[in-house]
Order: sequence, then structure tokens, then C-alpha cells
Amino acid sequence: MTSAVDMLIVGGGINGAGIARDAAGRGLSTMLVEQDDLAAHTSSASTKLIHGGLRYLEYHEFRLVRESLQERERLMAIAPHLIAPLDFFLPHAAGQRPAWMIRAGLFLYDHLARRRRLPASRAVSAPHHPGFAVLKPGYRRGFTYADCRVDDSRLVVLNALDAAERGATIRPYTRLLSARRAGAVWQAEIEDRASGARTTVAARAIVNAAGPWVAELLETRLGRHDADRIRLVKGSHIIVPRRFDGDYAFILQNPDGRVLFAIPYQDRFTLIGTTDIPYEGHPADVAISEQEVAYLCANISDYFCTPVTPADVVHSFSGLRALHDDGAASASAVTRDYLLALDGNGGEAPLLSVFGGKITTYRRLAEHAMAKLLPALGRPLTPGWTAQAPLPGGDIGGEGFDTWSDALVASRPGLSPALLRRLGKAYGTRVETLLGGARTMGDLGADLGGGLTEAEVDYLAAHEWARHPDDILWRRSKLGLHVPPGTAALVAQRLDRIAAPPLSPQGKNP
Repeated sequence: MTSAVDMLIVGGGINGAGIARDAAGRGLSTMLVEQDDLAAHTSSASTKLIHGGLRYLEYHEFRLVRESLQERERLMAIAPHLIAPLDFFLPHAAGQRPAWMIRAGLFLYDHLARRRRLPASRAVSAPHHPGFAVLKPGYRRGFTYADCRVDDSRLVVLNALDAAERGATIRPYTRLLSARRAGAVWQAEIEDRASGARTTVAARAIVNAAGPWVAELLETRLGRHDADRIRLVKGSHIIVPRRFDGDYAFILQNPDGRVLFAIPYQDRFTLIGTTDIPYEGHPADVAISEQEVAYLCANISDYFCTPVTPADVVHSFSGLRALHDDGAASASAVTRDYLLALDGNGGEAPLLSVFGGKITTYRRLAEHAMAKLLPALGRPLTPGWTAQAPLPGGDIGGEGFDTWSDALVASRPGLSPALLRRLGKAYGTRVETLLGGARTMGDLGADLGGGLTEAEVDYLAAHEWARHPDDILWRRSKLGLHVPPGTAALVAQRLDRIAAPPLSPQGKNP
């Protein structure tokens, strides 16, 4: 069987999903293939922030920081259910970066891009911030500024969902076996990993958005042996029981010059990270090491009154950034900016490879990708559209998320308010599709653990490509931190029972 598309995107992380959304919205026939689940790797292993990247100012990454700050504003507007403001507290002590340098950096952070939704940074002194009570004695001053938190893997899924609803075909658990140029098209062979079925795709362009696999894809599947050099950098995080009250986060300066985040996470936990170390293994084998756990515990314990030990860790995760090798001496200093490499001359079918990037800039990266691909395909460069169009569920209106969430809770008094608030944050206005006519908790089916109902599993299988328990427990929700033993087996049984047929291009079952 042969399919024909304008664009075949390889990689179902944030960059691939963002490019698919932009391309489909411009009328290009688009197919995205991902060898595992959407957001299965780097895009679900981030620090869960939409931020300008304060520390990148130290490396003179002014363009990247400015673009990131601009995108922070745009993403808050199009995904108000997924992205929320978060205050950051930066304590300061003698021997660290001088206070004048931090003040100057924060001034730039406040003014590099227009700031409409978040407060300006400010200096604070003890005891006029609750963070001082969490710290060991001796910290008398610090700074606060605002950025945003995000549910990273849901951001990927919603971009893919919007792409599908605009006509794209989204195929997780499908791998690219090989591709070769045949004049103005690529002849690509893909394989469904579940069934083993193979399909030939005639694509006018290929986008290599494979993240940590970007170089391997070029060399082994696309026959390109002159790829740009990349550096794989591993970032690891640990999750521990909540270490402080209050809805704010810490950003801490480590003795080695890195920064460490401690972020409220999933109500009951604190997320601590990240490391930045070179990685030379296979991308599929990435995992946190004992040394990284010890590093994170030791550095957070240097600050907090109550130490954090490896025994406190309830979960951990690691991700790889495939960064363009700019010759920086350390992994922490390698640019987080992205590079889009376009290959193809004359009448050859174009190949665009994505190197680097960060979750905050994915939407702008997609626009830049289209600016390269549309002329290469002989198409006019149409205006960008993704900055104004809400992501699925983001059309909550001008009253703001909290007001909308309160109205949701009031509209269904027979359902748990805590459940409705969680669902509202995850699905936004799409929660109405999930809930249907449910008026009581029994209408949602059995609770499979941690508040995960049969209705939610059914929705995720039918609308968001969920096939396996981990797809639901760790990516489309973070309920894996909350469920009792046995929930994964119950979810597997439910998925087997509903036996959803393949999704249509609109992301829904026929």
C-alpha cells in the first residue's frame, strides 16, 4: 500500500508535533510517524517549564532568551489550561554570582520582550518571603521573578491532536525503516510496530525531528553521512515528597556554576533537577545514575533545612537533548538554540533536520521550519497562524482559567471538585467530551486508581492515541505518581476491552 503526502515528519516530540500542526494548518497533507508513544522521550522528561532561560543570559544567548520570553506570552494565551504562572525565588549568599550581576540579568529578563501577563522581578529580604523559612540559617536576601510551568507531554499531544483535526495523519508506534530520494519525492517505508504492516509513503519532503535519534536517522535510514555534529546532553530529575508549602519554586546556584530547580509538582511532591552531563550511549538506554541522584540530593540539601537523601526519591526520569555542537567546553554551556538544516538542491525532494531547541520555542521553531520548507516545495510563504489559535481545550474565553474552572465545578455538583479541577487543567474545554452526560461519579465508570476513571481511559484511547498503560499514567496524565499497585494492570485490561480501532485522520474513531 502506498500513501502520498506533502510532508512526512519523523519524530513525535514537541518539535515534530509543532511542525505537524503548523503544516496541516497551512493546507499541507502531513503525516507524522513516531517509533514509540508521542512525547515518549525528551519531551516528557523536561523540567516542566515554559521560561525564557535566565541562565542563558550568562552565555550571551540574548536572541534565544528574547524569543523564549515572547513565546512564553503566546503559549500562555493559547494553552491557558496547561500553562500557568509560577513565582521563582532565588536566594543569594556571599561567594555566589554577585548581586549586581543577578540584578542586571533580571532587568534584562524583564525587558528583553514585552511582558503583559507576569509581574516584574524584585529583590526580597528575610523574612519577607516564605522561602527563607525553608532554607538553612544565613540567607538574608534574594530575588523573585516569574516564569511558567507546563504539562510538557500534554502540550505535545495537544499539538498532535490539533494537527490531526486539521487533516494530518498521526501515527505513534510507527517507525521509519528507510527512505530514498526519487527525484522530487522521497520513497519512504514505514512499519506499524504492533501489526508489522509496512507502508510506502511518497513524500515531497521529509522532516527529521527525531530528537536524540536525529543523527542516527540521517546516517542509517536516510543515507546521509555528512550530518551536522550533535552533542547528546543528559538531564535528570528526581521527585520527592513535598519539601515546602506554597505555590512558588526555588532556583538555586550550585558551586559548579549550574542552577538547580525545586518545583512544586502534582500537589504532593517536589521536582528537583536538572543535571547536565555528556551522554554517549544509545538514546533508548538513557537513565539516571546513582551519581546524578547523589548530586541532586547533595546540592539541594546544601540549601534546605530538611535534607533530601536518595531514600526519599519516589520517582526519577532522564531525557536527552540533541544539541548542535557549538564547541562549548562543558555540557551546560552548549547552546540550547536550534538549528534547522535544509538538504536538497534543484529538483531534489527537500530534507529538513532539526537540531537542538527547547520546549518553550517549539512553536517559533515550527514557523521557521515552514519558512524553509514552503519555498523548497514551490509553495508561497503564507502568514503564520499558530500564535493566535488556541490549542485544543484552550478556548476558555477571556474570564481566565480559574473563573472557567470554578464554573466547571459548579456545573456538575454530583462530580468530585478535585477530579473536575484536575480534568480541567488537563483537557480544558475538551473535558465536556470526556464527561459526556455524566452527573454522578458512577456515570464515569470504575475508578481504576488515583482518580483515573474508565471514562478517562476510554477518552484517551479514542481521542489521544493511548495504547498502553504508561501512555496514560505517565504522559497523558501524571497519575503514575498517585495510583496504587495494580492500576497499570487494570488500565491494560480496560484498553484491551475497548479494543479501539485505528484513529481516523481527525483523531477520532470512525
